[in-house]
Amino acid sequence: MDGINPAAISTTKGASPETREALLAELKAVEQWERSQKDLWFWEKLGRLPFMLLDKLTPKFLQDKIGQAIDEVGSYVQTGGQYLISERSVLQGLSRRSEASGKQRVETVAEAARLPIAVMDAEADDFAGTRAKLAAVQGATTGIGGIFTLAIDIPALLSLSLKVLQEIALCYGYDPKDQKERMFVVLCLQFASSDIVGKRAVLEKLSTFDSDQKQHQAFSQLQGWREVVATYRDNFGWKKLFQMVPIAGMLFGAFLNKGTLQDVAEAGKMLYRKRRILERLTC
Repeated sequence: MDGINPAAISTTKGASPETREALLAELKAVEQWERSQKDLWFWEKLGRLPFMLLDKLTPKFLQDKIGQAIDEVGSYVQTGGQYLISERSVLQGLSRRSEASGKQRVETVAEAARLPIAVMDAEADDFAGTRAKLAAVQGATTGIGGIFTLAIDIPALLSLSLKVLQEIALCYGYDPKDQKERMFVVLCLQFASSDIVGKRAVLEKLSTFDSDQKQHQAFSQLQGWREVVATYRDNFGWKKLFQMVPIAGMLFGAFLNKGTLQDVAEAGKMLYRKRRILERLTC
């Protein structure tokens, strides 16, 4: 993703993250990142073309498997389904990092929400890095068989994306077991895969996300979750053309899956940290 490296702007050094001045500096950094998000390159807008070929060339049983995976992602918004992760490992990591910096032990999501922004950022970065490496291995594995294993790679990458966004949510003290938070996760996923017009629309939704009235409207809008997932799939489709070549697709799959996961994690981190900062500024 074009733009500013979030690691370079993630934390105001030498200042307490709990002061209003530091929080305003953090907020300014996130807003700078938002402005840095560029429109997709021209050929990225051709993302649907590979999937026209995919629909024609992929056996029906694989098409059915993709459809089933998309249905499962949709059910995630309602119930969490198989994609809902355990919070234990995230809280343990936050607790270790918090205690190492002389802060309190973390045992609940509510306690995680009170941690310094710097601690949240560092733990979110760790999960993002781990998931990106896993995505690279997955892309290499599914790249072996070309177009046929590509059909398996798409829902698997969606699953990884949902999981890393939930881990990042927990890092910032938000519980994905709450349906409201799962909706925010899907909006982060939509933001990561959208063009400039789509990003602006998502940012507008997120700016009033914690308003009760706006939440009701957003729930209604997310009834079209299938479109969100289809957009995510199609917008990186052109990149997957190279993964359709058997064996050589291993290299392309590893590189592209890693990049996709990094983009998703970056969007999740910056959007969640903005939300946490704004909540603290209004307290």
